[in-house]
Amino acid sequence: MSKKLIQKLTSFILIALILSCSEGSDNKPVTEKLSSVEGLEKHSEEFTPKIYSYDNGIHMAVGYGIANSIMVEGETGNIIIDASDSTFEAELVYKQFREINSNPIKAIIYTHNHGDHTFGAAYYYNLFEDKPDVIAHESTDYYVERIMGILNPIISKRSTRMFGTELPDKEVINVGIGPYLGVSQSPVGYIKPTITFEKELKLSISGIDIELYHAPGETNDQLFVWLPQKQALMPGDNLYKTFPNLYTIRGTTHRDVKGWVQSLDHMRSFNPEYLFPSHTRPLSGPEVMETLTLYRDAIQYVHDQTIRLMNKGYYPDQIIEMIQLPETVAKSPFVNEFYGTVRWSVKSIFNGYLGWFNGNISDLDPLSRAEEAERFTRLAGGETVLFSELEKAVERGDMQWALQLSDRLIALNYKNEETKKLRAEAARFIGEKSSNPNKRNYLLSAAYELDPGYKEGLLLPQSEELLREISIDMFFDILAVRLNPEKMEAGEFRVCFSFTSGIKKSITLRNSVAEISSLSVDCDIQVESEDQVFKEMLAGIRNPIFAVTSGSVNTNGNAASFLSFLSKFSD
Repeated sequence: MSKKLIQKLTSFILIALILSCSEGSDNKPVTEKLSSVEGLEKHSEEFTPKIYSYDNGIHMAVGYGIANSIMVEGETGNIIIDASDSTFEAELVYKQFREINSNPIKAIIYTHNHGDHTFGAAYYYNLFEDKPDVIAHESTDYYVERIMGILNPIISKRSTRMFGTELPDKEVINVGIGPYLGVSQSPVGYIKPTITFEKELKLSISGIDIELYHAPGETNDQLFVWLPQKQALMPGDNLYKTFPNLYTIRGTTHRDVKGWVQSLDHMRSFNPEYLFPSHTRPLSGPEVMETLTLYRDAIQYVHDQTIRLMNKGYYPDQIIEMIQLPETVAKSPFVNEFYGTVRWSVKSIFNGYLGWFNGNISDLDPLSRAEEAERFTRLAGGETVLFSELEKAVERGDMQWALQLSDRLIALNYKNEETKKLRAEAARFIGEKSSNPNKRNYLLSAAYELDPGYKEGLLLPQSEELLREISIDMFFDILAVRLNPEKMEAGEFRVCFSFTSGIKKSITLRNSVAEISSLSVDCDIQVESEDQVFKEMLAGIRNPIFAVTSGSVNTNGNAASFLSFLSKFSD
């Protein structure tokens, strides 16, 4: 063996030994650090209703809803940054702002698309004859319509659970980043942006120099506001006084965690003196840069360590037990898990890079839930034994195990009502002891839903004003995903639509899909309507039968066939 080869092998062995020593602790699970419910109760002090005012003409309303609203005083008019989650709350906030400065509102800036930042905009927009500009990233409207459109039923349901909007007030301690979600208190008041940009936008409004920068993080359309004259930064939802929601259990597209860190670094480059987050209290002085740095370090740590362990072949359920924040970071109140959690973040990062398959071959094409439950039950000694074990688990307070046992019994439909009652008891027990409000509210809400007398509420009240802001395209997208294949017939059927706006659409039913097109040839039914009338009909504000029979929706003599066509888009 040559000397050179021996040297190479020696070097390789040394490197391997070093790596093995440095990674030796990875197999040791780390106990999850949880804050107490008492800590969550104390966290509510963060949302005591108050207007924070500064000599530089910036005022921030905290605690009037889940999200803050910020007013910047200009020479002849003011600027609103984030507009609250309802017109009701916007009015409440503006009563306070008006006492400080009653000049008209010249512009409304959305930091991103979430309803708690946009749904109160109509209040400000309708206050003045001279309408304010509405400014946002160019993709904001797309994301609003996405949430309001094809995913609205499931996102609304999961949001209702996560924010506890159907829970009794006494059971909601807070929602982590605010006291409560008030979106259902009044009609949604979203206004489409009138000014948008891609990467950055610099402008002057009422004598105030404003710089807007695209800053993907909690959302892909997120922006931050920099006011150079005032050395003030508005980071939107890329920073708040809890560990960030690198993943949200209400459901979302993958959040680019590495991009989130880069956005925070961009903010740090300005060395701001004042920080006005869209949730929790403002900061000033040295604490601003300290917090921005610590926050980005916390995010990067979870990202990098997840990737490191992924590359070593660990599964997500293993990685979540192996990562905890470094002590220097963990002691900060800005990373208490009152909103996001490290464990959920790890799973999202894994999925974002590698998709749903965790690498475990048994999870590649597993048995159906019902089949797995059946075999699991046979191993346990039968349904009666499994149910008895569920009862024992609840009795001894082993509630997570009780939830997982109840999964199997519900799949088998065994003693369904009794099982659901025990499942509700387990969910309530875990929820009441959880310090994370998202987890707490979700579990408590799930427990309520298991009650036989439960009636589902409406999260987003519809309004004519909201529908005017939503494109007709979105409604056709909704129709496509609502098509019920069980109601389909053989062959091909096409309905063409002409709207007073000049928009033309067609829906072709074929092979249990609805093809949406802008072409309108060879139509079986020709429909003519005002855009708004059609939207109201599909939204349930206007009765479809009355709309058709009254002629508001003209079907050219094919009313019965058109109503039959619409029926195929319902369960």
